[in-house]
This record gives sequence, C-alpha cells and structure tokens, in this order.
Amino acid sequence: MTPDRAAGLAETRDALADGEVTSRELVERTLARIEATQPTLNAFRIVRAEAALAEADAADRKLAAGDRRPLLGVPVAVKDDMDVAGEPTAFGCAGDFPRVAADGEAVRRLRAAGAVIVGKTNTCELGQWPFTEGPAFGDTRNPWHTGHTPGGSSGGSAAAVAAGLVPAALGSDGAGSVRIPASWTHLIGIKPQRGRISTWPRGESFHGITVNGTLARTVADAALLLDAASGNHDRDPHRPPALTVSDAVGRDPGRLRIALSLKPPFTAVPARLQPEVRARVMELAARLDELGHTVEEADPPYGQIGLTFLPRATAGIADWVRETPDPALLDPRTRGAARFGRLLGGAPLRAARRAEAVLHRRIGAFFGSYDVVLAPTTAAPPPAIGALHKLRGFATDRAMIAACPYAWPWNVLGWPGVNVPAGFVGDGLPVGAQLLGPANSEPLLVSVAAQLEAELRWHEMWPPQRTEAGTPAA
Repeated sequence: MTPDRAAGLAETRDALADGEVTSRELVERTLARIEATQPTLNAFRIVRAEAALAEADAADRKLAAGDRRPLLGVPVAVKDDMDVAGEPTAFGCAGDFPRVAADGEAVRRLRAAGAVIVGKTNTCELGQWPFTEGPAFGDTRNPWHTGHTPGGSSGGSAAAVAAGLVPAALGSDGAGSVRIPASWTHLIGIKPQRGRISTWPRGESFHGITVNGTLARTVADAALLLDAASGNHDRDPHRPPALTVSDAVGRDPGRLRIALSLKPPFTAVPARLQPEVRARVMELAARLDELGHTVEEADPPYGQIGLTFLPRATAGIADWVRETPDPALLDPRTRGAARFGRLLGGAPLRAARRAEAVLHRRIGAFFGSYDVVLAPTTAAPPPAIGALHKLRGFATDRAMIAACPYAWPWNVLGWPGVNVPAGFVGDGLPVGAQLLGPANSEPLLVSVAAQLEAELRWHEMWPPQRTEAGTPAA
C-alpha cells in the first residue's frame, strides 16, 4: 500500500484483516489525500474527518476482537444524494439544508458491512447533467486531464476513485450517471437492477429511473461494494431476487451472443458517435470476438422510448425542487425542468409508467437472440470544464444528448449495465463501453467485464500527475 493513493477495496480489506495496517492509518491517509487534492480535483462536498476517524477507531477495536465483516475499517465515499446521519443532503444545490437524522438504506448497509464513510462527493444540481459543476461547490475536475469534466452526475465519486483518494465509492444512475463518469475516468461503473441497492428513503427515486450503483478501478472491487450495499428496506417497492455478484468474477461466462449496438436510440435532437470513440468500442468488440464470443451488429428495438423517459425525469426534478430550502437559488435550467415536470406529472407520467411493461416485452424478446449488448457509453470524450455548464436550457439539452445518447434507455427498463474502460482518445481522455443485459443479469455482465479486464489490465493504469489544469508534471 502506498500513502499517495488508495489500494483496491479487496486488498485494503485483506490488509486490515491480516493486521498489516489499521483503519485509523488508512483513514488518516485518505483524509490527507482528499485535503491535498480538493483545490484541484474538488471531489468532495463534505469531508467527515472527525467522524470518520472515530469510526476507524471503532473498527480497529472490532478487528482486534476478531470481527471480520466484509468491509470492516475500509474507507469509502458516497454521493451527496444519499443520506448520511448528521450531514445535510444538498444534492448539488446551494442553500442551508438540514442535517438528516438517519442513514439512507444503502449507507446503513455499508456501515453494517463495516465501511467507514469518509465523505460525500460532489454532484451537479439534482443530478441532471453529465458534468459536475455548479455555484454551490465549484468545478469537479477529471484526474486524467484536469481541464475536463469527470462527467456526471456522479462525477465527484468518479474523480475520487480514479485519483486513488478512496478505493471505491457509491454513485447513482438516472440516465447514465454512474456509467458516464466511469467511462470518462477509466473506471468500472455498475448500474444494477432497479431495487438491487435501495434508494430508501426515496423508494422510487425519479419515479424509478434512478438506482444506486458502484464505481471502482476493478470489476472485483465494484462487485464487492455492490454486494455490501445491496438489499432492501422493508418498504421498498422493488425487491429483486438476492444475488452475490462477486461470485461471478473470474467465472467463465461461456460462449455468448453479443449484439454490438452503435446506433443511438431515438432522440429529439441529432446525436452522432464520434469516430475515435467508435474505434475504441470496435476494438473491445474485436477482443470479445477473440475470446470466443459471437459479436454482430444489432440494435435493440428501442422505438420511441424517449417519450417514456422525459416525464419520469422531469417529474423527479420537480419532486426534489419542492424539498429544497430556497428554490430561488437553483439554476434557471433546474427551475425550468421542474415546471415542465409539474406539467407532465399527471397523465403523461402515468402513461410513461404503463409503457414500461410493453418495453420489457419488446426489448426482452431481443435477448432471445442475444445474451449481452455492447454499446458505447458516450458518443464523445469528456468535455472541457465549463463547456456545458455555461450553456442555457435547450443548448444544454442539445449538447448533453449529443455527448451522451446511449445510457438512459436502460434506466427506463430498470435493467443492469456495466461500464468498462475502452481506452483513450485525443489528449489522453478516457472513454468507455457498456455491457447491457436483461433483468437480474449482473452476474453475467460482471463475468464478461472481468474476462475483458484479465486481458486488458486497464486497472494497472493511473492518471498522470499534473501540476495545474491540463498540464502534465515534468
């Protein structure tokens, strides 16, 4: 273990269990890394220094007594849309938010597994955009190239893991918000089945399109965090069958039929896959072919799926806006989306919810011919800081759709997806591809991702050291 960056989640857990290091030592190093990088990366909204050290001391006492819970003493981070007892949940917004009384269910389960929550990571305002910038907290930057965004909305979690501040982190994904920043920071990002990781106290976050997921440098670590956080509150409306996803790491997935889907789903504005991103995805497809899988171009029958996404997304924004202490402090784009959401929150929302069953049947039938879909995670590499944040409403939507047209349909379906690193384009900017499957297919997707990882060894690469925004160190 090196003090300048975190070891992997499993490696850290094992070192703690073997007595090679204490949780206090790990948390102290983690806090030092966060403090050193906040002026440049700005990954964290809240750092729980005193509380985390107290939790680390308690973990060390349990370790000394022989306790061996899955993540006992391991420092992790969570996104600032998740409730952590004693901290506000501002979700990227400005204003004086109250401190919450209790952990959300996902955080509660991480604590039950023994994890130490070192802080809450930055996210754009109410998770709407694929960048992590805003007046409430400033700009969160990409460790691979600090002149660019790490993506969003789980950009703070992605930046923290990619830079080695923490070994893994939770994010949330309502339109690609785990997979997009994972793509743009060279990470594994797992968007699990709806309900796999509880979003309680919001049983259906954004009317069911948003789920909690994991970000890590390796497939095994992302799966380990997923297993630790998985499970349901008694009042959760979605309760998928229990899985131990970590068991699929290293398992031979067999010879699969993989659909290479390069065509963006229908969007109201143009979206085009950039050639250099397409080339990286094609290289992954070729590697899967070399591994013995049958890969052929085919697109799921999405149809007009976008019409079912918009009411759920905008009505969800309206729900969150009602809970903010001062809506006047919100971005004008947020207030506009909330107004639209209030208009769509009645009959259009109900129709969108009913359409999900039809989509499940139609797109589910596609998986009679294919086992897995391989698609780009984004159509473009990460934009420069400010490139999207400084735009107005419709211009933001156009730019966002152009860059990120591929991820959101799986949020409507509620099915699993895993981002895997696909390499680099341009000036060393990471891009990714997503493995997509039908309901409860996390083990299959993880086994394929781990098979690729064993070949490509992407986790062995680290961001370059940079002295200032975009400038490599000598």
